[in-house]
Amino acid sequence: MTAPHVSERPVAVDEHTRGRASGTSDGPRRPRPERAGKAGPPRLAVVDGLRLVAALTVAAFHFLGTPKLGTWGESPKVFAYLVHRAAMYGWLGVEMFFLISGFVICMSAWGRTPGEFAVSRISRLFPAYWFVMLLIVVRVALIPLQSEDPRVMLHPRELVANLTMFPLPLKADLLNGVAWTLDVEARFYLLMVLVLRFGATYERMLGFCTVWLVAAFVTHSQKIALLDQFVLSTYAGLFVAGIVLYLMCRFGQNLMLWTMMGLAWAYQLSVLQIRVDWHLATSGTRNTVSWTLSALLLTAFLGVLMLATLGPLRHVRHRWLVTAGALTYPFYLLHVSIGIPFAKGLTHHVPALGHWGTLAITTASVMLLSYAIHRWVERPMGRLMRRGLRRGLRPAEKPAFVH
Repeated sequence: MTAPHVSERPVAVDEHTRGRASGTSDGPRRPRPERAGKAGPPRLAVVDGLRLVAALTVAAFHFLGTPKLGTWGESPKVFAYLVHRAAMYGWLGVEMFFLISGFVICMSAWGRTPGEFAVSRISRLFPAYWFVMLLIVVRVALIPLQSEDPRVMLHPRELVANLTMFPLPLKADLLNGVAWTLDVEARFYLLMVLVLRFGATYERMLGFCTVWLVAAFVTHSQKIALLDQFVLSTYAGLFVAGIVLYLMCRFGQNLMLWTMMGLAWAYQLSVLQIRVDWHLATSGTRNTVSWTLSALLLTAFLGVLMLATLGPLRHVRHRWLVTAGALTYPFYLLHVSIGIPFAKGLTHHVPALGHWGTLAITTASVMLLSYAIHRWVERPMGRLMRRGLRRGLRPAEKPAFVH
């Protein structure tokens, strides 16, 4: 099947997980008249829910899947041996995030200029990030863990480096251990900006995916460290698969897109061994993480995401799934640096709760705090930032000074 003809004029699409806009597609289909009162295409609510699933999967890994589980008191492996073994694969939640990100960011970027895309990302990510950083600083200053040295962690240089969201390239330590994934995401955004510079169209996005996969293959095979900073060879297949899935959702399925999807996924499952090896090396025991099971779990998640975007699950409209998606980002930022110290405090001061009680209260508390951050920090601060940054894109020219 041949690829559809695509107009060179980019079409704006509402940000975040919104469904395919058949009335604004660049493809060969004729626009359908919109119904009166309909603001736009409905959200893909299940995709929102899958984002929270990915965050909970990562949290399960940090709470129950790591080698040291002293957070929950004595002999935690005894009370939750099977849960522990299952949670050891929770690191795949990061891969799930990147796969969803390929879809959502392509949707968010479509029809925008590079500046508009930058505004949307900055106003989306930084308010919650900065607020959580403030909570971490207060927590470390007042209630440091035994493994933490406040004088080192709260050194002004460490703090200002972490405020950028990218402390590792600045040779500073992460105050929030999960923030390394934001660095990876930002590099993906930079690659998307290259496409937006010329305008997002079907052919350009497909060409971009092709070049990215080839560059990732060469970078991985030749071990070119400098190029890998931009190509992200360990995760490129995830982002490309997400982008291709969005192209299927927007323009319809065809052999070209399915071929690209197959190549991206074959590449990704091959380099997945890098992540498996790393977790084997840090687990403290041998043969605890299987590549086969990891590949099956990740592929199963891709299948669910396809059902949520191309299949029957795209018709699900439950509002609570949208709310769940909104809590994902603050929950992800909070669950380690705030959640684990909170759980340790409960274990020490309220041992009667037991392992499961402590886990349940910790998860619920972090979820409630995530909602508060979303409601009273992310939304109002995000609006203010978007308003100010948009004005900065097109400032009013002032009269020239007369000498």
